[in-house]
Amino acid sequence: MRYYIIAGEASGDLHGSKIMESIKKIDNKAKFRFWGGEKMKGIGGKIVKHINQLSFMGFWEVLMNINIILKNISFCKKDINGFQPDRIIYIDYPGFNMLIAKWAKKKGFENHFYISPQIWAWKESRIKKIKRDIDYMYVILPFEREYYKKKHNLDVHYVGHPLVEIINKEIAKTDLLSLKITKPVIALFPGSRKQEIKKMLPIFKSVINHFSNYEFIIAGLSTSKEWYKEILKDDEIKIVYDKTYSLLKKSTAALVTSGTATLETALFNVPQIVCYKSSLFSYLIGKLYVKVKFISLVNIIMDREVVKELIQKDCSKSKIVNELSKLLKNENVLNLKKEYKILRERLGKEKTSLKVAKMITKI
Repeated sequence: MRYYIIAGEASGDLHGSKIMESIKKIDNKAKFRFWGGEKMKGIGGKIVKHINQLSFMGFWEVLMNINIILKNISFCKKDINGFQPDRIIYIDYPGFNMLIAKWAKKKGFENHFYISPQIWAWKESRIKKIKRDIDYMYVILPFEREYYKKKHNLDVHYVGHPLVEIINKEIAKTDLLSLKITKPVIALFPGSRKQEIKKMLPIFKSVINHFSNYEFIIAGLSTSKEWYKEILKDDEIKIVYDKTYSLLKKSTAALVTSGTATLETALFNVPQIVCYKSSLFSYLIGKLYVKVKFISLVNIIMDREVVKELIQKDCSKSKIVNELSKLLKNENVLNLKKEYKILRERLGKEKTSLKVAKMITKI
């Protein structure tokens, strides 16, 4: 069969690659055309747009890039029409994907949405579009199936969280981080989007001199090297590209920009502080519409503050230094790791990618 896949950011590229890998095991005649990144490219098929061209986060940032986004939407529709896929697989990236799904449904294409839009957090009105435009929805958070069924009378497929399976395999692998390290490591995760990196990396840099007994190492993406160089200039801060999990294996603690990386860090049992800062406009709009108490997946799943979140004005050098100093104390590390154990139990041990692939190919 022919599969058209749309992933718009680094986490989608990771999960998309695993779905493609699993589909190939079931359908040996599978043909892929996709929007994604290096991981999906590694599986094979034709990449149409790279995630570096796609990822805009925040209301202001979207407005500033609206012409690019509209051109991408128009191009995507034409590209799908030309490919004529048997299945369209949307991976997260809801703002863009839901627009394409509306058009695709009218055209008679079969829509599969993997990693549900977080309508329980904001834009709950999207439920009407989901019911109308999505043929099959696959959710990955434990509470989502019940939420959709009880609140919206919609049956969705709960498939478990894909990171559990991925990280369990990664933990068992040989460490490939070839760096000379003489001190305990604190990992820095400034995000995957350009605006995140430009906003967060200078703040993270400012913290380093306060912890001379630790080695700070940045987790970077090789496809975005120029962004880091622009900010770091001549600073001698170590950076490793495309080795997130190898870095986490060696880390004592981490400063993490909110996103999938918060859950990855927890599953590697690394104590963390979640830091996030956006434009003031985006933050104020978010405060009006976002309904969740937390921004990190760890705290959302646990429904309480397990990891410290420093958001907007709290995301400052002084507060990060203070919270990191507290986090590095042994008793706090032990308490956090107990919470991480509960989190892992909540997420279960599903073989998520294969389960989704079987549903997509056979439904």
